[in-house]
Amino acid sequence: MPSCARQSRTRPSRGDTVNRAADPRTLHDDQFAPQSQEQPGQTSRMRPRPDHGEESYRGHGRLADRKTFITGGDSGIGRAVAIAFAREGADVAIVHMPEEQEDADDTLGLIRDAGRTGLSLAGDVRDEAFAEESVKEARRSFGRLDVVVLNAGYQHDVEGLAQLDTEDMRRVFQTNLEGLLFSARTALPLLESGASLIVTASIQAFQPSPGLIDYAMTKAAQVAFVKALAEEAGPRGIRVNAVAPGPIWTPLIPGTGWDEDKVAEFGSDTPLGRAGQPAELAGAYVFLASDDASYVSGAILPVTGGKPL
Repeated sequence: MPSCARQSRTRPSRGDTVNRAADPRTLHDDQFAPQSQEQPGQTSRMRPRPDHGEESYRGHGRLADRKTFITGGDSGIGRAVAIAFAREGADVAIVHMPEEQEDADDTLGLIRDAGRTGLSLAGDVRDEAFAEESVKEARRSFGRLDVVVLNAGYQHDVEGLAQLDTEDMRRVFQTNLEGLLFSARTALPLLESGASLIVTASIQAFQPSPGLIDYAMTKAAQVAFVKALAEEAGPRGIRVNAVAPGPIWTPLIPGTGWDEDKVAEFGSDTPLGRAGQPAELAGAYVFLASDDASYVSGAILPVTGGKPL
């Protein structure tokens, strides 16, 4: 994602905002301190801390008593979705890496604060046996599965195709494609009519960056997966969709391997002039999981700050 110089923007005065919608250009902090982490990143080390909707998301019962399953649910987009689902009335199982237990515990606390059941499933979706068992365990614990969100992902910076490291490439493919397929293959026979499966794709599927070439390839494959599976699952009354985020401030970003200047400018090249926060995607997942989207399947919903797919 190319960086560009930030443009100054006039922030509205307190009086100007009365009875008006918030200005999307200035709704969230767009200043990121230079920083880096090893993958998987930790939320507590990010500056500023991402907004997952902890203080802002208000539920309206749109997912009352739904039983939901989210891979990569400990932090970032997955945490925002978990919070929103719980506050909409859903029980939530989250899959996460063992080294992400601290973030997972924080997310579970937020689910339980909403009065819902939270389930932590620690492991690596690249492990076929774990990916399959985590789906089965969530179903055993909840009695059924109504919504499956396949959100776990990995990316890394590539200086050029000649420098693409084979092991890094394999981790991208195994996390973003094999892990997704292991989970989906297990979940699909367990889902009943009315269920929903949602994939976290990316704008990279449509506007690939050379520095994320292998990641972009997997995201394009995920779009094909969604469209094909929607055709298969539709006759059973199961909807399959994807959300395509643009630049979103999650632990994946300081862990990508970009230099500090690129992290500091992250998202400034969008029409809205800033990166998005995880909280700003939650409503898209709630919509796709809810009965409001009863006639939506095979769709790719962009949340990109104005960047076109």
